[in-house]
Amino acid sequence: MKPKNPKIFTLAEAVAAREDLRRAGKRVVLTNGVFDLLHQGHLHSLRAARAQGDALIVAINSDESVRALKGPSRPVQDEETRAGALGALPEVDGVVIFREQRLTKEIRALRPDFYCKSGDYTVDTLNQEERRALDEVGARIEFVPFLPGFSTTAIIEKMKAAGQL
Repeated sequence: MKPKNPKIFTLAEAVAAREDLRRAGKRVVLTNGVFDLLHQGHLHSLRAARAQGDALIVAINSDESVRALKGPSRPVQDEETRAGALGALPEVDGVVIFREQRLTKEIRALRPDFYCKSGDYTVDTLNQEERRALDEVGARIEFVPFLPGFSTTAIIEKMKAAGQL
């Protein structure tokens, strides 16, 4: 049995927490990703995202959406394990697992003040549906400088080469 983490929210719980933060005058940052094998690049991005506001909500892809995006061998860790690891970080105030390939519904529901992605993205390479949703809710888009040398895919390949996967 996996331990219950109070930072893992349903979307409805995250929206309620978001509204409490809004009433308190707090700025909320949203970021998203797979976060399959938590590594230094992720930690760098999460810390930089959290520095943009008063609270950080991380939306992670469900196992099914990861398989659709990355192939049948991913994720390496299931969504509950990934969410639990993120929820254990002091920089993270909440984690939401999203089921679709795109974050549009969550963006519209959470109405973040800031949306952060790593620096390997640009405004033009963001999913345009998500970008429109961000514009609709008035979120400021920030790009966190990419920390070179850290990639989940590269770590997995290295593990495979070493016979560990």
